[in-house]
Amino acid sequence: MTPVPSWKWLWRYVTGALVIGLLGLRYYADHAPLVPLQMVELGIHESGHWSLIWAPRTIYFLGGTVAQIAVPLAVGAYLALRMRDPLGGAAGLAWAGLSCHGAAVYIADAPYERLQLVGGDTHDWAWLLGPDAFDAIGSAAGIAQAVRVAGILMIVAAAAWCAAMPAVISRRGALPEPPMGRMPAPEPPPAE
Repeated sequence: MTPVPSWKWLWRYVTGALVIGLLGLRYYADHAPLVPLQMVELGIHESGHWSLIWAPRTIYFLGGTVAQIAVPLAVGAYLALRMRDPLGGAAGLAWAGLSCHGAAVYIADAPYERLQLVGGDTHDWAWLLGPDAFDAIGSAAGIAQAVRVAGILMIVAAAAWCAAMPAVISRRGALPEPPMGRMPAPEPPPAE
C-alpha cells in the first residue's frame, strides 16, 4: 500500500462527490442530460441489441436497456475490485445511475411512442409491455419510476462513497495498490 502523505491528495474524492451530485441534479431535477454521455449510452444500448440478435425477441429488446445500465456497473466493478480504484468504482456506479435516467424516460414513453427512435422503428418498451410480450403497457409509468428511483439511489451511493473515501483511506493510512502487472496507482503529491 502506498502511504497517504496528507489530506491534500484526497481532494479528488471530495471533488468526485460534488461532480456526481451535480450531475445527478442536472439529470434528475433539471432533466438536462449531457449529450456526449447520452451518445455513449445510446451506442451501448444499441450494441446490447446487436449482441443479442440471436436471442428470443423479448431478450433482444431487453438487451439494450440492460446493457445501457450493466456496462457502467461492470466498468465500475472492474475499477473498484480488480484495479482497486475506489474513485473509478464510484464513477462507474454514478454512470449507471445516470444511465437509468435515460432508460426511465424511454420506458415511460412506451404508451405514447413519442421519442424518435435510432435503431429501427420498433419501440423496445412499447413492444415489451405490449400484447406481444408482457401485455402490461399500463405499468410503464410504475416501471419507469422504479428505474428512476434506482438511478437516484445509485448516484447518492456513489457520491456518499466518494465523500467517505478520504476518511476510510486516512484511517487505513495507505492507498490500495493495483494488482501486480496492472497499471500503477497514481502517485500522490509529495508531503509538504
